[in-house]
Amino acid sequence: MSAVTRNVAIIGHPVSHSRSPLIHGYWLARHGIDGAYGVRAVAPGDIDSFLAAFAASGLVGGNVTVPHKEAAFRACAARDAVAEALGAVNTLWLEDGALHGANTDVHGFLANLDAAEPDWARALGEAVVLGAGGAARAVVYGLLQRGVDRVVVANRTRARGEALRDTFGPRVLPIDWRDLGGRLVGCRLLVNTTSLGMKGQPPLDIDLSPLSPDALVTDIVYVPLETPLLKAAKARGLATVDGLGMLLHQAVPGFERWFGVRPEVTAELRALVIADLKAKGQLA
Repeated sequence: MSAVTRNVAIIGHPVSHSRSPLIHGYWLARHGIDGAYGVRAVAPGDIDSFLAAFAASGLVGGNVTVPHKEAAFRACAARDAVAEALGAVNTLWLEDGALHGANTDVHGFLANLDAAEPDWARALGEAVVLGAGGAARAVVYGLLQRGVDRVVVANRTRARGEALRDTFGPRVLPIDWRDLGGRLVGCRLLVNTTSLGMKGQPPLDIDLSPLSPDALVTDIVYVPLETPLLKAAKARGLATVDGLGMLLHQAVPGFERWFGVRPEVTAELRALVIADLKAKGQLA
């Protein structure tokens, strides 16, 4: 690596709560890389001008979090296929002075499931996704790419689920929230992408008894680490995957691009982030 420090940052509003500096800082130290990963709080009214002048920002790249992923998509001269499909960018870098972008949320979601339950996608005919926002968009795309025959999307506003079907095709089946119980019969993969169950939000109160005994239940929420949904699934003896792994795995491709080393998601890194959550009183 060059002796010149390579500066990268997480860009969002608000952004002080982000664990990205902790994650990337761990990898920088572990690999002895001369680099820095900081925080750039950019208000919504300033994001377009900030991205337009990115080459003069002192950064070689960055991560983008809410509410700026769509603005980052628009600002890029080139984007990877996943970003094009989702209309959102969460990873930026400069190439020949031009801003390039990618979306690693799909990688993070799939890699998290692969690491925790390697056979999760085997003969999986149908999955049920709760929610139809930006996170659901990445999850639905990832499931379709992995070969799931049908992805049922349950959302309180049906039109948002229909928008996902319009984007990704007839393998997406939007349903009304009140019809969720019937679609859970025999279901082997249930994914929550809503904020329900997140710390400070109402719980996600659904009956999991119709699920298949070999079902996997996963939640992209990681504060708390064990959401009420995951707790209820464990009580029924079902396999569960928490959302922290998605956060960790989605960070891998960006770090490799900026610093030239592909890092690993280790038990030590996971424990470091969990300790930080615990110190801030966010595990329960």
